[in-house]
Amino acid sequence: MMGDMAHQGTRTTKSTKVRSPSASDSEGATVSTGSPSRAWATRLVVVGIMLSAVNLRPAITSLGALLEEVRDGLGMSGSVAGLLTSVPPLCFALFGGMAPRLARRFGPGAVVCAGMAAISAGLLIRPYAGSTAGFLAASALALMGIAVSNVLMPVIVKRWFPDRVGSMTGLYSMALALGTSAAAAVTVPMTEALGGSWQSGLAMWALLAAVAVVPWIPLVRERGTAQAAASREEPAREEPTAAVRITRSRIAWALAVFFGLQATAAYITMGWMAQIFRDAGVPASTAGLLLAVTMVMGVPLAFVIPRVATRLPNQGPIVIALGVCGLAGYAGLYFAPAGGAWAWAVLLGVSNCAFPLALTMVGMRARTGTGVAQLSAFAQSTGYLISIPGPLLVGVLYQHSGGWGLPIALMTGLMIPQMVVGVLAGRSRTVEDEAAR
Repeated sequence: MMGDMAHQGTRTTKSTKVRSPSASDSEGATVSTGSPSRAWATRLVVVGIMLSAVNLRPAITSLGALLEEVRDGLGMSGSVAGLLTSVPPLCFALFGGMAPRLARRFGPGAVVCAGMAAISAGLLIRPYAGSTAGFLAASALALMGIAVSNVLMPVIVKRWFPDRVGSMTGLYSMALALGTSAAAAVTVPMTEALGGSWQSGLAMWALLAAVAVVPWIPLVRERGTAQAAASREEPAREEPTAAVRITRSRIAWALAVFFGLQATAAYITMGWMAQIFRDAGVPASTAGLLLAVTMVMGVPLAFVIPRVATRLPNQGPIVIALGVCGLAGYAGLYFAPAGGAWAWAVLLGVSNCAFPLALTMVGMRARTGTGVAQLSAFAQSTGYLISIPGPLLVGVLYQHSGGWGLPIALMTGLMIPQMVVGVLAGRSRTVEDEAAR
């Protein structure tokens, strides 16, 4: 599998020979680990990671920018729209837990490749489904692809780049933030350029996901070759495969709750922030740009924060700083949503960088690839389960209260426990250490 290829890629001793990941079974040639084929495969993995990361959020933020048009077009109530914004975390929780098992069976690269294909198909189908149920079903297909890719990104990074977890996590987090913000910024203008059809505006994002399939195809085709070579060459150096009792780890639970609360804040922001601004009198195109500003803050910070986090023995101070920005942003939305709109968008964008921090801590709180896979699946699946009620509750509160006071109070209240569990998750421990004790 890809993990075995990655294990080979981390070896640097000159005496060891491994089969090139680009060589076919019929060739059977062996090359040194510094061969052009190995370097080419590594570069291809980097391209695949970056393109995949770009596609992990446009399905959500493009919908947030056009939520009012979709609601009108499909006849949704506020409560149903709240359900729609809760579908992403639900799908991530349900399908994310399948990722480690699928990766063991088919290889992480094959699963991510299939995930990108599912995203493309779902985004192409959902605008033309013709009903709320069909729209939800097609969204679920795209979100299934996102879910498995979410879980496997830290695994691929850990196995291919074990000595560069911080920088590689920063790169793909930056790409993820870039895709998120781009979808928020250009969906409305692109829709207008396509004649004002929200269906066309949403469907265009399927093309970007289709492009992300391409880099994984050569790696998937050669998975069997690399797996066979790894088993022949150096079986004694393979990572331990014993499962960690992840549910007995306090660090795992703290990280899962932190992941869930930051996801709650992120999906409420992506699903509802543009609507908050529009209800305050901000034009639709400007509201989309404000959401894009919130998302684009993650582009530089998603690269910087993981690098800083890996250099600190405890990530608690970063958690606190991000939480304070979130509290300030929510206060601004409550007291002057239109007057200070750009400032609140920036502050909430900084706060949402708890996501790349959480991904970085997943890689830091486990020593082995097996541990990272288990921790990533547990933290993300459990975390997304925790986050499901948030966006739905915001929709219900908004519909029944007739304003944004209660929903913003809910967002503010959830930020406090997020900061507490984030500090606990940031302690310098690993799930393997806790399992040993």
